Amino acid sequence: MAVAFSGGADSTALLLAAHALWPGRVIALHVHHGLQAAADAFEAQVRERCARLGLACHVRRVDARAAPGQSPEDAARGARYAALAALAREVGAAWVLLAQHLDDQAETVLLALSRGAGLPGLAAMPEAFVREGVRFGRPWLGLRGQALRDALIERGEAFVDDPSNADLRFTRNRIRHRLSPAWAEAFEGYREALARSAAHAAQAQRLLDELAAIDLAATGTPPRIAALQALSRERQANALRHWLRQAHGVAPSAAQLAELLDQVQACRTRGHAIRLKVAAGVVCREGAQLAYTPSV
Repeated sequence: MAVAFSGGADSTALLLAAHALWPGRVIALHVHHGLQAAADAFEAQVRERCARLGLACHVRRVDARAAPGQSPEDAARGARYAALAALAREVGAAWVLLAQHLDDQAETVLLALSRGAGLPGLAAMPEAFVREGVRFGRPWLGLRGQALRDALIERGEAFVDDPSNADLRFTRNRIRHRLSPAWAEAFEGYREALARSAAHAAQAQRLLDELAAIDLAATGTPPRIAALQALSRERQANALRHWLRQAHGVAPSAAQLAELLDQVQACRTRGHAIRLKVAAGVVCREGAQLAYTPSV
């Protein structure tokens, strides 16, 4: 069992709990993002804590700087998961445990709402998922972050505080420090309520995925245009989103999907062309069916 260990309160609590539950079977994985001066100190503290516990600690340094047009949070998250997956494969870990908790889940729902996200975004973080062939789990999603921090303080366990968590330039930090306290004042149980809403959204998305699989079995993969046209516009949209996500790992924007649906509906002659930019590639017509070509 591997634990993604940053040295902060949440991952420290998770590492200690996993070590107590599975003595001799736990390793720590640490990602050095290289984004702040304190990163070297975090790595040193992580290594020192693991040495005291007698745990192996594997560190991966990454370049987590954002590309043009990419949010810093998305860039860091992508680099972190890729590094954790690579480390897990190298050491043969069956699972990588992540320390996100109930507060993080509520923040994720609020962030999704602020961006006008659909069901996949509103479903927030799943308890378990597979990424790059590696299984990840989030056992703390039902617990408040303050409860984890209080338990460490009561036991006299040290942890690091990442100064970037107070940087209000980051959207999630603004939600954490400004919006969440207002929600808590108005609705004390808002975290649990938002987590329930996320669970409902996840269930609804699973049903839509099942419907998409049924429709794509009828239209083919990639989908045939005439078979798509036999579906309602809503089912076309659901099937196309599912195809693009599952087969190519991309998600069209609302505007891109609406335009693609219009082009599919208008495609009634042999010479009608379809060509539409989606994410970092192009959806086009190839004979009787659609195709997606990533940009080189």
